[in-house]
Amino acid sequence: MSSLHEFATWEPVLRLLRAGNAEDLAAPGGYVAGQIGSHGWSLPIQRGFPMPGQAARHDDMRAEFDAVQRVQSALTEAGVDSIPFTAEVASTGRTVLRLLTPSAAVESGVGGPHPGALVLVEGAVPEPWRRLPDPVPGAVPAPSADPALLERTLRERLPDAVGATDADLAAAEARLGVDLPEELRALYRVTRGRWQDWGGDQEVTQRVVQAVGCELLSLDDVYIADPASRTSPWRYAAMEAVVTRPDATVQGVVGSAGWIVFADTGGGDRIAVDLTPGPRGHVGQIIVLSHEESIGAALVADSVTDLVLRRRSDRRGGSRRDELPAVARVNRAALDSIEAAVHPELEVLSIGVWEGEPLSLAPVTGLPRLRTLTAYPGTLADPLEIAELTGLEFLDLGPEDWRVLLDAGAVPRGLSAASIEVQGQRHPLSVVDLANEILALWDRPLITVSVLEGDLGPLA
Repeated sequence: MSSLHEFATWEPVLRLLRAGNAEDLAAPGGYVAGQIGSHGWSLPIQRGFPMPGQAARHDDMRAEFDAVQRVQSALTEAGVDSIPFTAEVASTGRTVLRLLTPSAAVESGVGGPHPGALVLVEGAVPEPWRRLPDPVPGAVPAPSADPALLERTLRERLPDAVGATDADLAAAEARLGVDLPEELRALYRVTRGRWQDWGGDQEVTQRVVQAVGCELLSLDDVYIADPASRTSPWRYAAMEAVVTRPDATVQGVVGSAGWIVFADTGGGDRIAVDLTPGPRGHVGQIIVLSHEESIGAALVADSVTDLVLRRRSDRRGGSRRDELPAVARVNRAALDSIEAAVHPELEVLSIGVWEGEPLSLAPVTGLPRLRTLTAYPGTLADPLEIAELTGLEFLDLGPEDWRVLLDAGAVPRGLSAASIEVQGQRHPLSVVDLANEILALWDRPLITVSVLEGDLGPLA
């Protein structure tokens, strides 16, 4: 048994939680809950405010950092990425700690103790992650694409650069499984982009950035931005839809075997050559994949030559994704009825905060592409209408609506993933029990609850 399941590992965290939540713990059925992960944590700990005009200092939170670090070390030792927990602490100091260890079928929750999405089918990914780019017959490189001019310009700017050999380029193509376009080959023939070639000299590094117009990746690090390279939790990914307008220069897909990433903006966004452009795009155009989005890309230049010569594209209609009619949001700030969302192309229906009477799902029954439904607790007039939505692959409901479906044996069996929408205070153990009922329907691994007991002693 790893130290993760030893009470002593958690004792410093528990002491901090008791000190900051004495009133809640003393109430009948009182408990505290939180989550600690390898790279962050969410704990109900009261922190002091810094003096006006001053930022919080590390020393002010040292006790919390040290306590969490002990648990994080145990997580690493156990090979666990993140673990939610609950704790009950009596006035005598007697403590019951429950570790809610997610299974391989459960994604991490976001900033709290409740489980994330339940993956009901092994290896399943949302529909946008299964979509391939559409063929664009007749797509050609931009008139500005000029490998010879590109190579000549870069050699003038970087006369001492170490370029890739033909063997290097061939090895990269073999690794990627795709032929590099001529412009990209010309670029790497001038400089192969290895930091070692620059000897760690920041001036040389900056000179390369200025010459190319972006932070060039080493030829060894060039990769294909296929859908698998852009991960996103089911809860968010299922809300996306691939939309490519007729005037689009870039297809609105998650990724493509023709998106060859070769650079970075310096802010975490990736720059790629696009070999599968939109209906109005050019083969070999330059696109940017935002690190803040998991689908689509934006056009920045018509060719690598234009990128290096600082000629930005003035074409529009790139990866702009108008949500309607594929994604519809019904709430007090968006659509005002389910009927307003009805369309043959509707894929995602999200029902949010609603101030009127509960809504019927009857208007969307039979829509051929509806695959995602999320409904804020209390918004559905009859949860059993969900059974008529036979094409759903993702369902996100409040606990009460899930209870109705489970008790009636009406949980759609075509689901690939599901989520429990928790609002307000709800004991994590009740949510875990509900999640395990859903997982059991697909014979998926369950969330396990480990109970650790110890004594913190009475408060001083």
